[in-house]
Amino acid sequence: MTHRILIVEDEPSIAELIAINLTHAGYEVEKALQTDVAISMMREQLPNLLILDWMLPGKSGVQFAKELRANERTRALPILMLTAKSEESDKVMGLDSGADDYVTKPFSTKELVARVKALLRRQTPLEETGPLTVGPLRLDPISHRITVVWPNVEPRALSLGPTEYRLLQFLMANPERVHSRANLLDKVWGNEVYIEERTVDVHIKRLRAALAISDCERYIETVRGSGYRITKIPTQT
Repeated sequence: MTHRILIVEDEPSIAELIAINLTHAGYEVEKALQTDVAISMMREQLPNLLILDWMLPGKSGVQFAKELRANERTRALPILMLTAKSEESDKVMGLDSGADDYVTKPFSTKELVARVKALLRRQTPLEETGPLTVGPLRLDPISHRITVVWPNVEPRALSLGPTEYRLLQFLMANPERVHSRANLLDKVWGNEVYIEERTVDVHIKRLRAALAISDCERYIETVRGSGYRITKIPTQT
C-alpha cells in the first residue's frame, strides 16, 4: 500500500523539495499552502501522515495541530512539525500541541524521509500480544481499542494519538518494570530515529492527560532518575 502524505507549507520551494524527495521514496504526496486548503483536502480522505509548517498564514501550525488532536476523526493522524524554531522550549511547544515529531529548518532531506518512515512504522503494532490489562485499563491490540472499566461504572472508551497508544501498549505489556527514556525510545520510537529523550517526557505528559479523563493517570509512575513504569497498584491517591 502506498502511503499518502499531505504537506502544509506556505513556501512553495520548500514544499516542492519535500514532495520530490518523498515521491522518490515511494510516497504519494499532496501539497497545501495554508490550513483551510488542507482541511478541504482532508474532508474527502485523510492522509496517512501530515507534514505541518509552524508558521502559516491565517492560522499557525501549532493551533492547527491542536484542532486536529481535538477532533475524533483526526486525533490519531501522525503529525510531523516543520519549523525554523530550534529552541528546546519551541520543540516542547510543538510536541505539546499534538505533533509526534519535530524537524527544524534548514533540514536534511534524508533525515526528513527517515523520520517520515519512522512515524509511519509506528502505525503498525509493536508486537503480537493478546489483550492487556493493568488496573482498570483494558487494551485490545487487534482492534486498537482502549477501555477503562471501573467497578459499578459504565465502561469508557479512550482515544489516544498513535504515539501515546504505542507507549501505553508497551508499558502495559511490561508492567511494574522501570523503563529508561533511552529504552522507551528504542522500543516505542525505534533506535534509528533522531529523537531527543526529552520527547519521551512530552508524550508521557500527553498520555497522562488522556488517562486523567478516567482517573487513570496515577497508574503511570515516574521513577526519579530512572524513567517510567506502569503499575497495577499505584501509590498515588
